[in-house]
Amino acid sequence: MRIIICGAGQVGSSIAKQLADEHNDVVVIDWSAELVDRIATSLDVQGVVGHASHPDVLEAAGAPTADMVIAATLSDEVNMVACQVAHSLFNVPTKIARIRTQEYLEPIWRDLFSQDNMPIDVIISPEHEVARAIMRRIDAPGAFEVVPFADEQVLVLGISITDDCPIIETPLSQLTELFPQLNIRVLGIHRGDRTIVPEPEDMILPGDDVYVVTETGQRARALSAFGHDEPEARRIIIVGGGNVGLFLAQYLEEHPSSTNVKIIEASEARALEIADEVNSTIVLNGDALDREILLEAGVDMADMLIAIANDDEVNILSSLLAKREGCDRVITLVNNRAYGPLMSSLGVDVYIDPRATTVSTILQHVRRGRIRGLHSLVDARAELIEAEALETLDVLDTPLREMNVPDGILFGAIVRGEDVIIPRGDTVIKARDRVIIFALAEQIKRVEQMFSVQLEYF
Repeated sequence: MRIIICGAGQVGSSIAKQLADEHNDVVVIDWSAELVDRIATSLDVQGVVGHASHPDVLEAAGAPTADMVIAATLSDEVNMVACQVAHSLFNVPTKIARIRTQEYLEPIWRDLFSQDNMPIDVIISPEHEVARAIMRRIDAPGAFEVVPFADEQVLVLGISITDDCPIIETPLSQLTELFPQLNIRVLGIHRGDRTIVPEPEDMILPGDDVYVVTETGQRARALSAFGHDEPEARRIIIVGGGNVGLFLAQYLEEHPSSTNVKIIEASEARALEIADEVNSTIVLNGDALDREILLEAGVDMADMLIAIANDDEVNILSSLLAKREGCDRVITLVNNRAYGPLMSSLGVDVYIDPRATTVSTILQHVRRGRIRGLHSLVDARAELIEAEALETLDVLDTPLREMNVPDGILFGAIVRGEDVIIPRGDTVIKARDRVIIFALAEQIKRVEQMFSVQLEYF
């Protein structure tokens, strides 16, 4: 595929790296010659300096023969115009744009991005994606990652294994005997600096991060099986009253078990603004690094603090202060990738990387084949993929043990109508099944090939 990426920032460079590693023809456009030079010398991509919305710049990047444009600059308007120019002048088949300004996304303006107006095929809103990611973690206490698939019939849970996990050093093949009524499967294990696709005889060890697929209705039982029985949070403090903070507060007000929500917002003007947008949520104007403000919010009695301010240091430090004062759990948003590996050792229970969340959403629309869902894991070392099996696929009606599935790929679950099947060696895939797959990065192309249909592009 020939893919043009507009914007060489964190999101654009992350997408460029993954797509270049998979031997796509990638061109990156950015107005900063320094960023373009850096990305072109470090990755196997071409670079073009200029404004991504200018027709001559898009033409120089190869828009006349491009399969896709991904517009992820810092400007919503540049992203929108780049997609419009790519469509109107160069007939690029697929246009994806990152849009941050919420006013563009109001339901009243839903026709703005139609084919007759501004033909953008996929709109990515980072704020909405981050808010959804946090909401899923609130609903699954004890999981550091929660990824829904197949219209939320299935969840993949990321679970940290502690010393009190009841199935430590138990072969995975025995999980069915230990939990006969539980539909679960361990898809991947991250141990140290390695990501492993487990074999039946492999065992879970303390310190592992495991990825487990289960039916959504069995979420609590699955977490309990791996040693996590944390209660659902009822007293929640949100640090940061931006769009994400407001979305979360409004969601929690509708959540039946959330009885007490407070927001700490540093800007007085913004605090007054969001106070008019919420009902039962209490809005406090102050510095989240001020112990008195935290105590006024009730941090010593809080079940959870969610730090999602615009400053990484504020998020990290307010989380650590909350833990010191007695808050049970913290969720921390971190934009700087360098901070990620430090979070666990600092005592942060869950951290959110908005870049990774946005990249996963974009890649879902880049993959070939009938890919219905996708989530990137462990700094893009692996992916969770939901693929739909169409009638013409070669893999249909063949027992899995006879399919010669390469190492590094594991079929985790099959959703057939309303049934969730944890596959075994004699399981077969049927037309219209939705298959949840864990794949190491080097095997993603193979998954695409398995679920691709000739002359069909998605």
